[in-house]
Amino acid sequence: MKRYCAKKVTGTPDWEDCPSAFLEEKYRLTPPGTGAEAQLAWTDDKLLVHLRAYVSEIRAEEKGPTGSPCEDSCLEFFFCPVPGDGRYFNIEFNFNGCVYLGFASGLSNLVRLLPEGGIEQIFHPEIKRTPDGWEIFYEIPFDFIRRFLPETRPAAGNVIKANFYACSDLSNPPYYISWSPVRSERFTFHNTDNFGEVVFETD
Repeated sequence: MKRYCAKKVTGTPDWEDCPSAFLEEKYRLTPPGTGAEAQLAWTDDKLLVHLRAYVSEIRAEEKGPTGSPCEDSCLEFFFCPVPGDGRYFNIEFNFNGCVYLGFASGLSNLVRLLPEGGIEQIFHPEIKRTPDGWEIFYEIPFDFIRRFLPETRPAAGNVIKANFYACSDLSNPPYYISWSPVRSERFTFHNTDNFGEVVFETD
């Protein structure tokens, strides 16, 4: 099983000092040279996320609160915040900042969340073009997670389940990449059995 150690920080992370999770599992028609990497850090108050895509062309058509970012060049983070609890959030961004925020225990009961005031006011995403693709930085406050999972208690040594993805349904050709391998009989990113482990670094 894939395992990633999320570094504990006290402010803005020095991402050069954080380990990278490289997305190397490729599916279907993913073209050569397409790739992605992910980094996580945490404080007592929030998770900090950095995702980066290596793509020759960026598809960015979807916009607005009800758009479908996975149709475009998309970077995704799925995670179960409470150890032993199979409920998860999926957070999907495209280059335009169009976001899908979902909460579920599986694809069959996935609910899209549209928080009052907008997701941007909660996650504060920052998206940048890079010479070889694009990247996004954002934060996930634990207070937000506790609205749905009140038992969320981040602590050094905690191990949660998670996966990172890069995809694009409508790029030509489409591509699908993951960190932890997707081994489901039916290909889906929404099977938590395929998630890897994220360890919260000890103090």
